[in-house]
Order: sequence, then structure tokens, then C-alpha cells
Amino acid sequence: VFVSDYGLKGIWMAAFHSVSAFCNAGFDILGTADNAFPSLTGYSGNILINVVIMLLIITGGIGFLTWDDIYRNKMNFKRYRMQSKIILMTTVCLIIFPTVFFFACDLKNLPVGERLLAAMFQSVTTRTAGFNTIDISEMSEASKAVMILLMLIGGSPGSTAGGMKTTTFAVLILNMVATFCQKEDIEIFGRRLDSHAIKNAATIVALYIILFFIGGIAISSIEHLPLLDCLFETASAVGTVGLTLGITPTLGIPSQLILILLMFFGRVGGLTLIYAAISVKQNGVKLPLEKITVG
Repeated sequence: VFVSDYGLKGIWMAAFHSVSAFCNAGFDILGTADNAFPSLTGYSGNILINVVIMLLIITGGIGFLTWDDIYRNKMNFKRYRMQSKIILMTTVCLIIFPTVFFFACDLKNLPVGERLLAAMFQSVTTRTAGFNTIDISEMSEASKAVMILLMLIGGSPGSTAGGMKTTTFAVLILNMVATFCQKEDIEIFGRRLDSHAIKNAATIVALYIILFFIGGIAISSIEHLPLLDCLFETASAVGTVGLTLGITPTLGIPSQLILILLMFFGRVGGLTLIYAAISVKQNGVKLPLEKITVG
């Protein structure tokens, strides 16, 4: 498609966008003097480009250990690592449910087929890929809020994607289910999860939410812009996504520095920051236990 549109130059453009999609980078070189940041909006109805880009995003975003399981065990899902099972199940859910939401609540000015394609693409690309096939600034506030959540979750561990990771989100959901069912341990696929996984997941989620929320409030206060738009930008930055509602080029230097710091912390990863912050060695002594009421 790129070759037919751009001639021989299209070969390099196709390679560039393929690498950008697989690496969940979201960079594109389709801008013109009249439209500097079109992304893939010119191909919103092209099934081939949409499907190929989505497959590349998913391929790069589920993690190399998951692909090792797929390579070794093929379709024998029972033999997969528990982590791979959780990643695949969570990824499917985080693609299907947002697609249904976007299709039902937004994009109503598009034909049914193109509407479904656009809804699915926006669901996939928010997993830190950064492309868009429609003008996301025209989407409803509810859809923007869902996209913020998806950008914060991001991809999977050991992948090219950013965000707090699908396993982190899944562990918190499973912990919630276990609590409602009055179970002491998280149980899934015939196994139980270590309590340290729950603690790390809660810490990473809290860290990402604090960074994105404080950054959004700071930019909104500095630039006098709507808070939702600023939260969208900071979620995109901390999740290393690259999507924007169009306000990033107009931001001042302080706001740009905030986004740079969020991108750096988001790319380093929450777990890395946690381990880097540990400077006190455990001496084996525990303080007396005390109970506190939560909720």
C-alpha cells in the first residue's frame, strides 16, 4: 500500500512503520506541511494496513517469554507458563471489551465496517503503540477516560511495550476477586500466587497513578488547560505511548520537562524504580504486629 502511494520511497516507509509498530514506538513519518501529525488517519478504512499494524503491535506487546511458550507448546495452552496464560487472557480482554465500548459509545459518524475497524485499532494502539486512525481529540470524554486506563496498563513484561503491565493489572483484579470470595490466596489456572506479587503490583499501580495524576494537575495548572486533556497527555507519557490530543506541541518548557521525566520513569519501569529505591538492608528483626481497618 505504501509503495503504491509513495513509489520506491514507500518501501522505506513501510519498513519504518513496521518497526515502529512492533517496538510499540508509535513514530510515523506521514506528516506534511499542511498536516504535521496525521499518523494513520489517511488509512482508517484500509483493512490490510490496520490488521498488519495491529498484529505487529500485539506481537511486540505480549512479551518474548510468551512467544517462547507459543513456539514450544503451539496450541497446547495447558502447558504454557502461568504468566503466559495470564498475559494472553488479559490481552484478549483488554482488546475485546474496549473495542465493544468504543463501537457502542463513539465513532457513530463512520460506516459500520470502518467503525468496527477504528474501534479495534484504538483499543490495540493504546497499549503503548502510539498510532491512531481517527482524530482522537473528537472522541467522547468517556472514551478518552478508557484510553487513559489502557495507556496506563500498557503491554506485558519482557515486551517492547511500556505501562504498568498487563500482569500487574491482572494480579490486582484477581486479588479483588479473591477478597470478595473470602479466599486467603489468589488462585488461577490451578496455582496460587505469591503474596510478594500482590505487594509489588499494588506498589507499581500506586506509583504510576501518582506520577500521572500529579503530572496532569501540574500541567493543567501551568498551561490553564482542561484537566482531562492534561491527564491524557501524562498517561501517554508515563505509559510511553505517544498518543496526544494535540496540545503537546503548544506546551511550554516546564510542561515539556514534566512529560520528559514521566517518559523516562515510565520507560525505566515501576519495578526497577522500586528496587533502585531500596537502600536499607533487612536485618531480620520485625516490629510488633498491629491491625488497622481499611475500606
